Amino acid sequence: MDDFGEFYAARKDAVYRAVLVATRGQPGAEDAVAEAFTRAYARWDAVRTHPNPTAWVLRTALNEQRSWWRRLRRELPGDPPDVGTVADRAPGGLDARLRALVMALPTRQREVVALRLLADLSAEETGRTLRIGAATVHVHLHRALATLRTRLAAVPGDGPLVREKL
Repeated sequence: MDDFGEFYAARKDAVYRAVLVATRGQPGAEDAVAEAFTRAYARWDAVRTHPNPTAWVLRTALNEQRSWWRRLRRELPGDPPDVGTVADRAPGGLDARLRALVMALPTRQREVVALRLLADLSAEETGRTLRIGAATVHVHLHRALATLRTRLAAVPGDGPLVREKL
């Protein structure tokens, strides 16, 4: 994609969903995605030639979110803000029960699920984005899906549509 507008329109929702899930819906996820796309636009000549511009934007958004969280923790004494309510309002097409189960996964597993399944990156691209090996991506994804299947089987009212996604 040579045109940034086309890239943005095609990938903005997937990137937002992936960052939202990877960060457990923390405040600032939307701002991090906006900042990442802003940086991509400013460097579009270089980003468009990147092997995967979506992965570049995802990595930038996740880094921005982590930086935001670190700044917040330094500036505000006491407990971090409650982040559960943001996830409850999050768009993205995931069933609320499934979203809650994904949010309960350990951080690395949640990030891998977000990048592999929601952002549709390959194992290699996910590994480069998270700075882990492709084999490690497979292991985390396998464990996450096994956990989700087990927990989903215990949730009442589970429909076949959700099971097909896993």
